[in-house]
Amino acid sequence: MKKLSINISGHLTSVSLENEFIEELQRIAAQQKKSVAQIIREIDAERGGKTNLSSAVRVWILGNIS
Repeated sequence: MKKLSINISGHLTSVSLENEFIEELQRIAAQQKKSVAQIIREIDAERGGKTNLSSAVRVWILGNIS
């Protein structure tokens, strides 16, 4: 497990992800020409506080594996 620190709407937050999820997130970010932080901010905006951010990131990654 690793923690990624991200600034979202002016406050620092972190997500805890397994190495495999981090690697896949980085691969998807590079493919989409976005930063990892940008993708996490987009996921945060979409989840609307309904679920844990780390869980939301994992689900998003699984839905975006090509």
